[in-house]
Amino acid sequence: MGPLTLTVDTKTSSKPHLDAPILKMQKSKPFASINAQEDKPFDFLRILFEGVIAGGTSGVVVETALYPIDTIKTRLQAECFGICFLQAARGGGKIMLKGLYSGLAGNLAGVLPASALFVGVYEPTKQKLLKMFPENLSAVAHLTAGAVGGIAASLIRVPTEVVKQRMQTGQFTSAPDAVRLIVSREGFKGFYAGYGSFLLRDLPFDAIQFCIYEQLRIGYRVAAQRELNDPENAVIGAFAGALTGAITTPLDVIKTRLMIQGSSSANQYKGIVDCVSTVVREEGPTALLKGIGPRVLWIGIGGSIFFGVLERTKRLLAQRRPVSDQQPNPKQD
Repeated sequence: MGPLTLTVDTKTSSKPHLDAPILKMQKSKPFASINAQEDKPFDFLRILFEGVIAGGTSGVVVETALYPIDTIKTRLQAECFGICFLQAARGGGKIMLKGLYSGLAGNLAGVLPASALFVGVYEPTKQKLLKMFPENLSAVAHLTAGAVGGIAASLIRVPTEVVKQRMQTGQFTSAPDAVRLIVSREGFKGFYAGYGSFLLRDLPFDAIQFCIYEQLRIGYRVAAQRELNDPENAVIGAFAGALTGAITTPLDVIKTRLMIQGSSSANQYKGIVDCVSTVVREEGPTALLKGIGPRVLWIGIGGSIFFGVLERTKRLLAQRRPVSDQQPNPKQD
């Protein structure tokens, strides 16, 4: 047997073997860049800082714009709308505006840190959970992050809400007076009157609203194959807010009744269950939907403003990052 020889057809054999790895490398490039982005260290402090700035800005803007609607809603739920609105309107337009904005300054002092704390906790929690969960469970990540952010913000929200709603219903004339009298009459626990009902309303509200908003944004972005612009974010925010506001109106009515009455021993309601049963028995089931119109209007428009300002502020902050940090992460939403 003669010696073995190896022949290579350079026209047919070499090219496929050389080209095949090249094609594979070219196809895998996008996936390699995604993996490299996902493997970047989790920058908690930067995400927290940007969330605090964006959340505080959004909260102040939306609260200032829609405070009169919230005042009317509170007075409807407190069953003193006719008297209180006439008192607010007494003396002409200027006094009416002052009455409808009663407690705004004190409320902003609480809204700013509460909104900042909520988004500051929500954003890093969301992004951390999105890295842990598979993509088909992104809604769970959004629900959980919304609830965690709501718990953190409730420590500031509840005292702010107590002072605001008692001023809106005419119990106090100024925020300092409200704080002083609540402490003297009820102690510091008076600032957390209705805390349980507040969590009962706000935790589902925060979780549902942010989940609906984030999921709609993901679906829209996939369908449009591009990033959303400001008007589109605003429309999605309005829909998510209005729908969530309608669903949680009964919880809001119960929360308002418990917060307004304070925490004295002569309370009309002894707790959440007693409040629900008393309202249904004495006023009928429809009483749990009091103020649903102003609430849906307020939260719908508020969702539009809040999420529009939020996304715009987040984008402006992202543009100020170092160039190496500006590449978007596909799993951030």
